[in-house]
Amino acid sequence: MNQPYIPAEDLILEEVLAAYEFPATLVGAVRYGQGHINDTFCVLCQPKEGDAVRFILQGLSSAAFPHPEELMENFIGITSYLREKIAEDGGDPLRETLSLVNTKDGRPFYTDKHGKVWRLTPFIENTDCFQSATPELFEASARAFGRFQYQLRDFPASTLHEPIVNFHNTEDRFLKFEQALQADKLGRAAEVADEAAFVLARKADCSVAMQALRDGVLPLRVTHNDTKLNNILIDRTTGEGICVIDLDTTMPGLSINDFGDSIRFGANHSKEDEKDLSKVNFDIALFEAYTRGFLAGAQGGLTAAELDYLPWGARLMTLECGIRFLTDYLEGDTYFRTHYPEQNLDRCRTQFKLVRDMEAQFEAMHAIVKQYAEG
Repeated sequence: MNQPYIPAEDLILEEVLAAYEFPATLVGAVRYGQGHINDTFCVLCQPKEGDAVRFILQGLSSAAFPHPEELMENFIGITSYLREKIAEDGGDPLRETLSLVNTKDGRPFYTDKHGKVWRLTPFIENTDCFQSATPELFEASARAFGRFQYQLRDFPASTLHEPIVNFHNTEDRFLKFEQALQADKLGRAAEVADEAAFVLARKADCSVAMQALRDGVLPLRVTHNDTKLNNILIDRTTGEGICVIDLDTTMPGLSINDFGDSIRFGANHSKEDEKDLSKVNFDIALFEAYTRGFLAGAQGGLTAAELDYLPWGARLMTLECGIRFLTDYLEGDTYFRTHYPEQNLDRCRTQFKLVRDMEAQFEAMHAIVKQYAEG
């Protein structure tokens, strides 16, 4: 008798779900969210009475994270520390940071028969995750990321692993760009001469933050490294960002990079691959809103040097992102997912347009930081 066909993904899910003890009847698991790296599912349990109970189940990408045990060690250390700080401040640790559900044998994560690492966390109810920002949401996310910096200000950052080595090392990103330009393995260098010249003219800029770190001017911090709006859970009742999620790239880094990546992502109104660069403009009003929120959340926990370098964070994270898009285009679009042949080139051009805008308004950016740092 032929056995019914069961998709491989379902078989793995059965294996993983069987590793956990759930508080009610397990109804099932469905794919959840818009992430492109990990495999994410919403797991639903239904008690005999009352509302359903939900969990988030994630299988870590082995391609993106070749050392998942180190990543989970970071995750456990950071969230344990945050729960203590949140409790000390009278907050709700179950809503204001992520928590792990242990397996039946007491382990914080499960490794399936193929070696893939899975983790289970309670679903934080009455929250939303947004893909695009209003000014109010953007400022709310800024307060949450600033508070994340404040709460972790005394955590020994140097004890964390680096899930992705040199992730925000702009000098290293520049070096890889130079190598790709010289190799020109697809014959695209002539096509991107203007963009290449833009990067080469800013070689010195790529060392600004790294040199400040080496000189001890900027301190090493615990940084999130993916500070987009959709990595904040917004409370439906208060409209405030209550929980920072997606901690997989959390590692030692610079606070100005977390600030800067948010500005790169949110302080404009254009698509990431907008072809019409006249529509791509750095919005100084959104920069002000984010700065106001971030510094309020940081509660004076940043050094004077960090405050002074915040505008550099915005410039450098935007420049670095553009360099990465351009490098990937030169190398054949092997890293970033593309939907048409020139998409990475269009993406790099939007980033470079934003860099030009920031350079033109750099003094104004410094003045805004000073205003809210002193206020």
